[in-house]
Amino acid sequence: MRSRGPVFMLSILLLTLCVLSASSFAIPAFSRQYGTSCTTCHVNFPKLNDFGKAFKDAGFKFPKDDESFLKVPPVMLGAPAQKELWPHTVFPGTIPGLPPIGLRFNQFFQFTPNSANNYNPAGTNNPNTSTVPRTDFEPGFFSIFMAGNFGSDIAFWVDDDLSVSGANANGGLGDGYLKFVNIGRFFKLPTDSLSLRVGQFELDLPFSQARSINLSPWDIYTEANIGFGGTQNVNNVFAMQNAVQGFELSGGHQYAGYHYSLAIVNQQTNPNGPANPPNVSSPGGFFSDSNYKDVYGRFSYRFNLEKDPASRHEVQAAGATGPRDHTYLSLGTFFFKGRSVQRLGGGEAPVITAREPFYRVGGDFSFNYRTLNLFGLYMYGHDDDLLPNATFNGFTNGPNAKFNGGFIQADYLMLPWVMAIMRYDRVQSSADFLNQAGSANYFSPVGATRNRVTPGVQFLIHANIKASFEYAIRPKQALAYDSNGNAVSPFRTSTATGALEFVY
Repeated sequence: MRSRGPVFMLSILLLTLCVLSASSFAIPAFSRQYGTSCTTCHVNFPKLNDFGKAFKDAGFKFPKDDESFLKVPPVMLGAPAQKELWPHTVFPGTIPGLPPIGLRFNQFFQFTPNSANNYNPAGTNNPNTSTVPRTDFEPGFFSIFMAGNFGSDIAFWVDDDLSVSGANANGGLGDGYLKFVNIGRFFKLPTDSLSLRVGQFELDLPFSQARSINLSPWDIYTEANIGFGGTQNVNNVFAMQNAVQGFELSGGHQYAGYHYSLAIVNQQTNPNGPANPPNVSSPGGFFSDSNYKDVYGRFSYRFNLEKDPASRHEVQAAGATGPRDHTYLSLGTFFFKGRSVQRLGGGEAPVITAREPFYRVGGDFSFNYRTLNLFGLYMYGHDDDLLPNATFNGFTNGPNAKFNGGFIQADYLMLPWVMAIMRYDRVQSSADFLNQAGSANYFSPVGATRNRVTPGVQFLIHANIKASFEYAIRPKQALAYDSNGNAVSPFRTSTATGALEFVY
């Protein structure tokens, strides 16, 4: 009992802390349908184990003998004999026997030290004295989500934030799509070599931001490429974490061997219009050009490194003591190519449209050994810059806007219900000169670097209730620079956050 005391006290402390976490979802509806725990598919919800990845790849079904594991049989939409009469009758499908509806709610607490709130350079009357909230209590997301299978290997997913920070107006649709699994069988292709997803969805990122266990997002996923000062016309608000609309072809498996995806999606543009260059006004931006679509592609290969050949190729399921994953090494690469659209002009000036090509390219890895998962990602971003010419009837090429960076993270499952996290984020951007005074100044922003170290710990109170804590250690920042370009009164915004959330 004496050895359990510190763990118990820390658990109680964390239960008093709550914080807004990244949009993340487990599916308790599947627990109801199969009569099993959330830990069957999740290491620490919503992080999937190998069995959960196989379940997702199969279209939200058990990868083998799905019907024998279902505790609540699906409802047939037609008689099985109708299959023989097709195409002279509607092909029969199914719907889940229980409404596959889940709910999620979280609440948060955040604390930022005084140094970020007492910014007041000597001899100035600074209006930004309180730059960062010192403490906050606030509700987070209240979400509804549904997922399942309609038979014939047709899966569906819909999630929607009904309210964010207690305001319904802040909510909105997350993912909403149909996925036609293993359509390659119609073309006599190998099993699971071709599937089709259509709707609104998160890109097939190496590590899901929408379903991350972290309380704060990975910085590289949130990076938008904004031009520096008045010398660039780049104002691309697209970030890799954004939901997209379109279709995606994919194949392979997430739990072994190869996996690929190719998505054709709507153009990622700024609906609020660009930042205005000197003497140029903006009447607003486009949502998408109908004659152009963006493209995203990904390929990865996972090497399962189990010594036992028999278990090396089998899906690892959770046992009584918790999840069991393969020892593996996964390597991948990804590429996004698009165009950022801005309209310039208005008033007496003609309106001209800048369609600026951009791309994002990167690589990733993930290594898992028993209860330790070490993974990371690097990405490079590049945007062409089109500046209006002297007669304002065309464009000239300006300096490109660039950024690079990524993250590396270690998740260690100390106990089946306790996970420790250590993470390092880094972003280097030509427009991020405000983020670290030590590596760049206002007049030399090219080398500006933004980084942070974030340790954390998470506790599963039950399989569907979780308490989390993290502390983001950030470098010094500044709101002003002197005539020599040196930071004035730099400060840190290192922040302690904690969360309490549940899914039902």
